[in-house]
Amino acid sequence: MRLKDLEVRHASPREKDYKLADGGGLHLLVRPNGSKLWRMKYRFAGKEKLLSFGAYPSVGLGDARLERAKAKIALAEGLDPGAGNESRKGKTFEQVARAWHANRLSGLDDAHASRLLRRLERDAFPAIGGIDVRKVTAAQVLEMLRSVEARGPLDVSRRIKQHISQIYRFAIPQGWAETDPAQYLTDLMQPKPRVRHMPRVGVAELPTLVRAIDQYDGDENPRRRAVTRAALLFTLLTWARTNETRLALWSEFEGLDGDDPIWRVPPARMKMEREHLVPLSAPVVALLREVRQFSTGKHVFVGDKLGQPISQNTMIYGCYRMGYRGRQTVHGFRGIASTWANEAECYKADWVEMALAHVEQNEVRGAYNSALYLTPRRRMLAAWAQYITCLNGAHGV
Repeated sequence: MRLKDLEVRHASPREKDYKLADGGGLHLLVRPNGSKLWRMKYRFAGKEKLLSFGAYPSVGLGDARLERAKAKIALAEGLDPGAGNESRKGKTFEQVARAWHANRLSGLDDAHASRLLRRLERDAFPAIGGIDVRKVTAAQVLEMLRSVEARGPLDVSRRIKQHISQIYRFAIPQGWAETDPAQYLTDLMQPKPRVRHMPRVGVAELPTLVRAIDQYDGDENPRRRAVTRAALLFTLLTWARTNETRLALWSEFEGLDGDDPIWRVPPARMKMEREHLVPLSAPVVALLREVRQFSTGKHVFVGDKLGQPISQNTMIYGCYRMGYRGRQTVHGFRGIASTWANEAECYKADWVEMALAHVEQNEVRGAYNSALYLTPRRRMLAAWAQYITCLNGAHGV
């Protein structure tokens, strides 16, 4: 049964690839990422082969049928419609983009290479992937970028624009394209919003904050009170982000009984999607042993629901109950620690940035090493823990 344009237009992605047949070998391949690609199966010289006609909606149903008719004519004349097809039609943007990506793989770490390709597959390929790379216009690229901006992630739209220009710098010297359609689009994109720093107290007010955390009494439930206190202190001492702390698993901690204990945070929970190693100071190890009595499952900081971690708001509400609403956030702990380390003038900026998991997005630097500066970072975090302990006086951490 022949396809109708309405069926093609409203074909929704599923968990796996699926096909909508139009007859004569022509079908629409619908991918989980939402892309819709025209394909045609045929046999030549006893072998099954596949033709690609581009992506819908850039190539409509009528256009795909026309390409099928041309292929049938070639077959009737004893010719392979796939032979020389690339030179006749030129390379599509997706073909060139994948060639560019493959060319760069050796210089990228796996996580970054995967992120880069996912951006193109999610946004660029469905919009312009099936178009001859020579025929992609600035207006088509801009329309695609604005659809990304409409979702909210302005940093992603700018990265995709950067990738497109890199793809054309790869294509032009090889004769696959003449100009870069993304070259003059920067001024037409939405400006990046100003960075809003999380509220935090100054280093001079840190002693009061530390004592407030250590003596936390913002909850009537003793277990909940102890877990909240431990989570806040743990976050302060490790420079972790809220989700990195609250979703911490016991299986991520190594060598707690040895000389060099480590917290190995998996890529899935890191903002940059890269593994992060946190060297643990003696007070942190002691804190983990203390909180172990309240943990009955895989999570370190257990919430009220059986087998579940503390909620997203547990620690920030703890700050509110201590009287720091609008003055101090949990994320702001990182800013205090960074200020302390930089003002100490004995810790290199690279150590501080690595401890904060602020890794430079420079693809040229090659593979990312999660153990980078691990020894000096261990000394730095140990000194920070000692500083916090001294601020707390006789109470200890």
